[in-house]
Amino acid sequence: MHTLKRTVLVTGASSGIGREVAKTLLNQGHKVIGLSRDCEQFEVQHEQFISFQVDLNDLNSLPKKAAELEQACPKIDCVVFAAGYGKFASLEEFSYPQIEAQMTVNFTSTVFLTRALLPKLKQKKRADLIYIGSEAALEGKRKGTMYCASKFALRGFTQALRDECAKSHVKVGLINPGMVKSEFFDGLTFEPGKQRWQHLLPTDVAAAVSYMLSTDKHIVLDEINLNPMTKVVNFKK
Repeated sequence: MHTLKRTVLVTGASSGIGREVAKTLLNQGHKVIGLSRDCEQFEVQHEQFISFQVDLNDLNSLPKKAAELEQACPKIDCVVFAAGYGKFASLEEFSYPQIEAQMTVNFTSTVFLTRALLPKLKQKKRADLIYIGSEAALEGKRKGTMYCASKFALRGFTQALRDECAKSHVKVGLINPGMVKSEFFDGLTFEPGKQRWQHLLPTDVAAAVSYMLSTDKHIVLDEINLNPMTKVVNFKK
């Protein structure tokens, strides 16, 4: 158990990694604000849980929504950015709106929220910004043009932001998971291997988030790369 109890905003809290992070942090005694597009997808009866509905596709509304969030939950001192989705195809198979949507949800909306929340976070005695990236941020691969682009952008953003925040009390960390067995693959043509050593679980990523939060305030875990012991990709029939 963490001795220091935090107030944590988790984006993408309605499913997958975000939902597991929210559950894990609640079990550890933290207060959690779950941000999602549809709050009804994740209803938790817990006195330390608050849901907050935001559409990350609507960039114009994000600064106002962030201000409302800060007013409703002024004690936020940690944000876990877990929202995102994957669309995998060659570049020519993407429409222009699909390109924009992929970058908006996976990258630009995260930058908007960070920009809106950062001034108040810098006033805290300790604050943590934890971003869920991907192994796709480490190496570009065929059919991953836009997904890799969004995750490479996120990785570069966190590296620069970490340097910008070095003289404040804000710690910036990035977690790059390999293939996680979750709803992420429901609409895709492939999925990770079925054996336990062939995929990660959302709980594995949540444990990495918990570890980042448990470190001393003077220590920054810049980046954690997580992978299953054996990488296997199964293509659906």
